[in-house]
Amino acid sequence: MTCQTYLLLGEPIAFQPIIVLVFCCTLVIYALHRLVGLSKVADFLEEERYKVISNHKSHIWIYATLGILGAGISFFMVSRAVQLALIIPGIISLSYVLPVLRGKENFRLRDINFIKIFLVAIVWGFVTVMLPALELGLMQNSTTLLMLLERMIFIFAITLPFDLRDLVVDKHNDVGTLPSKLGKRNTVLLAMGLMLLFCILCCINYEVPVLWGLLLAAGLTSVLIYFSKEQQHDYFFTGVMDGTMILQFLLVWGFINA
Repeated sequence: MTCQTYLLLGEPIAFQPIIVLVFCCTLVIYALHRLVGLSKVADFLEEERYKVISNHKSHIWIYATLGILGAGISFFMVSRAVQLALIIPGIISLSYVLPVLRGKENFRLRDINFIKIFLVAIVWGFVTVMLPALELGLMQNSTTLLMLLERMIFIFAITLPFDLRDLVVDKHNDVGTLPSKLGKRNTVLLAMGLMLLFCILCCINYEVPVLWGLLLAAGLTSVLIYFSKEQQHDYFFTGVMDGTMILQFLLVWGFINA
C-alpha cells in the first residue's frame, strides 16, 4: 500500500526508508498482537490459527525482535517531519495490541466496543498515504487527501469480513462489533457499498490507466467480500482477503507500466 502511494504520486519505487519503516513497524505490531492476543482466546487454543500461533510463539518473538531492529534503524533515515507524524499512529497501534487501559484485565484499545475497525482504517490510511506524501512535500495536494479517504474506505471494507470471522471470539470477550450489531448479510452489504464508494472516489481522483487497475482490483475484492460471509478458514482471510492489498498494488503497477 505504501509502495502504491509512491506510484500514484508519480514517484518511482526505489529504496525508500519509509517503506522499510512501515514494513518493520507492521511486523512488530502484528507479532505483538498475536502474542498478547493469546491471553484473550484461551478457550480457543485448539482451533487451527490459534494453535499455530501458540506453537510458534518463539518464532513470533524473533520476528518482533527483527522488526524492532529494522524499525529502529530506518526511523533515523526518514525526515524529522515523518518521525513526528509517527507519534499518533504509533501510540494508537501499540494501544491497540497492548493492555494499556485500566478497569479490566488485558484491556486493549481494540476491546472497546465498535472502535477497532475504525482504528485500523485510520492508522492504515495515515501510515500508507500521509507518510509518503509528507516525505514528498505533497501533504496538501487534493489528490493526496482524496487518496487518504479512498484508502481508509478500502481498508474498512476488507476488514469487515475479519470481524465476521471473529464473531464468536468477540462475543466471548464481550466486544461489540459492527457485524454483531448488523448481522452477516447487512455487514456484507455495507462492505459492498463502501467498495462502490471507493470506486466513485477513484473515478474522481485518477485517470486511465491507473483507474482501470484500481477498478479491476475493487471488482475482484467485492467478489471476495461477497463470499466471505460463508468462510471460516483463516487462509481465506490472512491469505486471500489481506492479499487484495497486494493485488491492488500489482494491478496499479501493471497498468502504469503496460
